[in-house]
Amino acid sequence: MDERTRRTDEELAPGARRLIPEPFKPWVKAPPRSRWQIGIGVVVLVLLAFAIYETVRWVRTAAPPGGRFPQGALQTVGASTAALGDVRVILNELGTVTPLATVTVQTQINGQLTEVGFTEGQLVKKGDFLAQIDPRPYEYLKEQYEGQLAHDQGLLAQAQLDQKRYETLAQQNSIARQQAEDQVFIAQQYAGSVKQDQGLVDAQALNIAYCRIVSPITGRIGLRLVDPGNYVQTSNSTGLAVITQLQPISIVFTLPEDDLPEITPQFTAGSPLIVTAYDRANLRQLAVGKVAAIDSQIDTTTGTVKVKAQFDNENNTLFPNQFVNVRLLVKTLQNAVTVPTSAIQRGAPGTYVYVINADNTVSARQVSTGPIDGDVTAINSGLSAGERVVIDGTDRLRDGIKVIVAGEGGQGSSAPGAASGRAQSSGQNSGRSQNQPPGNQ
Repeated sequence: MDERTRRTDEELAPGARRLIPEPFKPWVKAPPRSRWQIGIGVVVLVLLAFAIYETVRWVRTAAPPGGRFPQGALQTVGASTAALGDVRVILNELGTVTPLATVTVQTQINGQLTEVGFTEGQLVKKGDFLAQIDPRPYEYLKEQYEGQLAHDQGLLAQAQLDQKRYETLAQQNSIARQQAEDQVFIAQQYAGSVKQDQGLVDAQALNIAYCRIVSPITGRIGLRLVDPGNYVQTSNSTGLAVITQLQPISIVFTLPEDDLPEITPQFTAGSPLIVTAYDRANLRQLAVGKVAAIDSQIDTTTGTVKVKAQFDNENNTLFPNQFVNVRLLVKTLQNAVTVPTSAIQRGAPGTYVYVINADNTVSARQVSTGPIDGDVTAINSGLSAGERVVIDGTDRLRDGIKVIVAGEGGQGSSAPGAASGRAQSSGQNSGRSQNQPPGNQ
């Protein structure tokens, strides 16, 4: 191989380009790199090493021994004291305002509508004038029946006089007995005609009264459905207007069948079940009433029962077909241990609270919760009145860690603005106040 290589080199002319076969390319040396390329590489390596060093030093400085909660570090928390108070058991549902009476004003006779005596949206009382229908056809017909009545009354009077005369003659055997008896029946026939005529006269008098349409109930009248000048008939289904009773008014809502055992005994015994209505945002109180009726059966498709509550609605704050939030007060728990709802935690142990011990350390204690009344929750077991619980900063706590209560300098019992432990409703309860705690956080 050396000889063939040497021979190939000798055959090449001086300065000519040497063509190296493919098998000999791996042994060809690369051209030397320039000094500035070597310098750039060295600078990059130095900068990379410096960056790694600074990163490691920063991480060691930012993460002291002990992890997120170093031993002996104080955590600032908000606290409140568990206290005895009254807790209301409230059921929250969605209801619909339903009028006690809704009347479609319709004509009871046929005729031309000549006058409308109401304004759209007006509050009317029972007996107020609403509309007038032309009464003249019925007045003329009444006069005709009155004339027929007078005619038949004259015939009846004549028949009665003949009856008395025939009875006298029959006693004297001056006429046949049959003639006197027939006159009795003739008088009765005329009496029937008079009674029939009187009925026709009274019917036309009633029709004339129907020409003047008055309000059958007290309430608000809606938009006018027929304008004056139209011919109205009893067969029309739309009517003249719709009147809705506003005072009193009712709200219909549904309750799960599981709540019936707590409500039915009180309702049957006559105890008032207070119902409070709030707007759709569940912020503003609209009216206060009481349960008036419970439906006779449960809806098998939903497992709920309808309940009707009645309200005075003196200020007309409830409007028909309005959707409202309903709060039904079932009962009130007396002297229950209460804590702010924000103190309740849920996790692997279940429902628990962080209790502040005498040495300012905290410990997680499992509790059994009761009804929720606004921002206050009743505690059935696991906590006593007077114990302090954490209501703010629980995400930074674990068993045994020392805490300092905000605003106390580590000596007080509750943070500024924290709940006082009294079980009073704030009127902002957005969920069902049941004895079951909500889902895990």
